[in-house]
This record gives sequence, structure tokens and C-alpha cells, in this order.
Amino acid sequence: MAAAGSAVSLPSMRGVEIAFAGRSNVGKSSLINALTGRKNLARISRTPGRTQELVFFNGGEALNIVDMPGYGYAAAAKSKIEAWTALIDDFLRGRSNLARVYVLVDARHGLKPTDEPVLAALGQAAVSHQVVLTKCDELKPSELDGRIATVEAALAKRPATFPTVLATSSHDGAGIPELRAAIARLMAERGR
Repeated sequence: MAAAGSAVSLPSMRGVEIAFAGRSNVGKSSLINALTGRKNLARISRTPGRTQELVFFNGGEALNIVDMPGYGYAAAAKSKIEAWTALIDDFLRGRSNLARVYVLVDARHGLKPTDEPVLAALGQAAVSHQVVLTKCDELKPSELDGRIATVEAALAKRPATFPTVLATSSHDGAGIPELRAAIARLMAERGR
């Protein structure tokens, strides 16, 4: 594990990187833990803005997972939030081994106005990205189907966004095998 609080402290590029972005408290750390099968790999907090750096988890030579600071509300100074934003911009523009950014969205709420700048920035930077709904266990199946349809319709207006939404739950493991399979396909595409 390594953490970077500035562009100069970013680790050297090796293997394939995937990153997880999303609003504060959307469940990025919980999803990373569920994905890796390790309960305490990524630190979980109920306090928005706890992740204040890019946190790199080394999955061996082939794969690195990046936990990005949450956007939207955070319990941090405005200057600190501006520094995170600059770091994320540098990270997105400078990582040729970044295969995809998974943008996490709370299934209970769907896309929010705070998600728009991130999706726009990813599109402008030509970074492959896909939306992953979290906390899907908290919706009835019919509500979840409707949420997925609504989000996919909104994403259809964004040609740079991967068109299929993945639905997950860190609590009951729903969608985790499908997310692992999507990551495996990315690795295969990159020859890993």
C-alpha cells in the first residue's frame, strides 16, 4: 500500500491500475474490501472526507487498485479539497496504465449534480470509466431495476462513459463477482 498527497509523490507506473471514485461516503473503501475479500484493506469511516490522498493497493505485478478521495461534502478545509482536486486532475492526465475509473453512485439516490463534474472531467480526459451502483441491497428489486434504467439513460448522453451500469452491495456481496469479471476482462485486454 502507498499513498500520494501530491503529484510528485505518485508511485511509479507498473501493471494495470483501476481507480474508484465517488461522492464522500458512497462506499468506495467498503467496495474495495469486498472486491479483494479483505475486511480491513481499505480503511472505512463514517466521517465524510476521511480518504485525503490517492491510496494505492498493490495487487501484485499485474493490478493496482486506487482509492480516490471522495467528492462532494467532506469534513475538510476548502484548501485541502482544492489540493485533492488538483491531485486527481494530475493523476487522471498522467497515468497511461490507468485502465478504468469506476465511478461509484449510491443506488438509493442515483446520479446527483455533484457527479456531473467528475463524469465530465473523465470524458474530457478520455479516461475509460464506468458507473457502479453501491448499496443495492437497500433497494427492492423493482426499485433497483428502475434506478439502473434511469442511470443508464443519463449515461447514454455521455459517449465516453461505459454504457452498462454494474449494481453491487458490499454488505451481501451482490454484483461483486460481476465486477471482478469486468476487471478480469480489462486485465486480459491489457495482456495481463
